[in-house]
Amino acid sequence: MRPSHLALAVLVAAVWGVNFTVIEIGLDHFPPLLFSALRFLAAALPAVFLVGRPKVAWKWIVAVGLVLGVAKFGLLFVGMDAGMPAGLSSLVLQIQAVFTAAVAALTLGERPSRVRLLGMLVALAGIAVAAVDEGASGPLGAFALVVGAAACWGVSNVLTRKAAPPDALNFMVWVSTVPVLPLLALSLLTEGPARDLAALRALDWQGAGTVVYVAWITTVFGFGVWGFLLRHHPASTVAPFSLLVPVFGMSSAFLFLGEPVSPLRWCAAALLVGGVGLASRTPRGPAPAVSPGPTGVAPPDPTAAVPPDPTAAVSSDPTAAVRTPRPASRAG
Repeated sequence: MRPSHLALAVLVAAVWGVNFTVIEIGLDHFPPLLFSALRFLAAALPAVFLVGRPKVAWKWIVAVGLVLGVAKFGLLFVGMDAGMPAGLSSLVLQIQAVFTAAVAALTLGERPSRVRLLGMLVALAGIAVAAVDEGASGPLGAFALVVGAAACWGVSNVLTRKAAPPDALNFMVWVSTVPVLPLLALSLLTEGPARDLAALRALDWQGAGTVVYVAWITTVFGFGVWGFLLRHHPASTVAPFSLLVPVFGMSSAFLFLGEPVSPLRWCAAALLVGGVGLASRTPRGPAPAVSPGPTGVAPPDPTAAVPPDPTAAVSSDPTAAVRTPRPASRAG
């Protein structure tokens, strides 16, 4: 990989990692489901008018949009809003590689190798250590929601594998059109129109900036660059850079939000990243691997390994004392 492409790969990993901190800030301005809906709305418009018509059947766009956009991001944003720290969220989402392999084995008949099985067990051990750490300092319910989000991501990866989109960016933009209305409806039902309207009326440059970052920078820019790299290099060369995401996620949360990283969390990070690295190894031979892309959508590369995606936290986090208090609109 030439130096410029190496720099791009690291830049995208940094963009995705910092995204968790940006979303943490965004949750100061929006209820979680409304924030997620705005993220997809901004990712879809105006890009949907620039990428051309969909290149796969609508059933795949709708299926991935509901599982990835509504279920995965809905659980993730609500879990973050319920107290899951930004840095830990960036780490726990890596377990999506294990769920992807498990769902592919059940639905596609893809038998994981012994090395991949070992990696899955190591990654699960990392999740167990992270759960112990979070249970001692934060709400386990929020932790479980983020694990659930990772499971939904694994399902969406397999659906994307079945869809086999020839243009990953085109696919992601069209997928982004699907979750907007369901997420808005869920927000109105659960978060309430009064809270949503209050958040929109109080919108300032910082809140708007978080929406622009999570939509255009992490989704459109990040996904576009990731697709560019996959077109010029084997997926087995590009995919390992996604393991840098929790490094940037935990580092940015420490630097900008004051989130401490306990010894247990470092241990969980080592186990989880190492396990995902083993589970993501490209097998030799004809059997293809399931390959999620940067934002949870897989380029149709038969040699691809299994990377992650970007996204944050809130209240009963052990670092709450060093954060700016949430505005009243976050209540309820």
